[in-house]
Amino acid sequence: MEEQGRRGNVITVFSTASAVGKTLVAVNMAAELARLGYRACLVDADLQFGDVCNYLHLVPERTLADAQKAAEADADTFDVSQFLDVYTCDNISFSVMAAPLRLDEAYNMAVLSVQHILQQLQFHFDFVVVDTTSAFSEMNLMIMDMSTIITFLGIVDFIPTIKNMKIGCDTIHSLGYESSKIRLVLNRSKSKTKIDLEDVERILGEPFYHVLSNDFKAAWDATAAGVPLVRSADTALAKDLRSLVARFTNNEVEDDSGAEGGVSSWFKRIFK
Repeated sequence: MEEQGRRGNVITVFSTASAVGKTLVAVNMAAELARLGYRACLVDADLQFGDVCNYLHLVPERTLADAQKAAEADADTFDVSQFLDVYTCDNISFSVMAAPLRLDEAYNMAVLSVQHILQQLQFHFDFVVVDTTSAFSEMNLMIMDMSTIITFLGIVDFIPTIKNMKIGCDTIHSLGYESSKIRLVLNRSKSKTKIDLEDVERILGEPFYHVLSNDFKAAWDATAAGVPLVRSADTALAKDLRSLVARFTNNEVEDDSGAEGGVSSWFKRIFK
């Protein structure tokens, strides 16, 4: 029988492009929520090529695929906590549901089973952060439906990336979600590009909810060390990530993020 009680929030990190920093943002969201004292769980739902455990230098004992097998075998006795690993660093500790280790397991993940697992996690945690793949798949649509917040992550680097971001934004809005559920976040702002932020916002039809600084070195160093950036707010990117979580938890801090740049007339003409 399904457990009764307060359900935690689900924050999904999604993008229409790869290599935009979804995993970095998801990891640091979970870490910052934990640092603030919330019970947090990070779910790697990039089923085929999940990178959460690689980022955290974590070797999982069990995965989402193992959880599905157990839930399907006996839903009444299924205990989701048995399929979680715990990541700890300094004063930060949060749970991790690892992605399947093999491609055949990824292909055999069932939408309803993953939905059941996420629902169970909601009873155990204040926040469930979900890292997804870059696709409007049946699995991702289910996760979006369950989400309290959809963090739509984008970067402004090339025209095709912006085109895909526009298509993604229009698609998500067409699903009928309340506007407050969708948070458009720009990663790697102030990178070396001639594309102006205001022109991109005009194309998308809405402003970015939050902007993350472009700090490749800080991101690279944190990933190489297997630690979240937010454990120490000594870089602009770490501060921006902390500020994003503060906004999500209605505990805003000062945010002076922004973007600068110029745009050539050909770019404006393409997206009239």
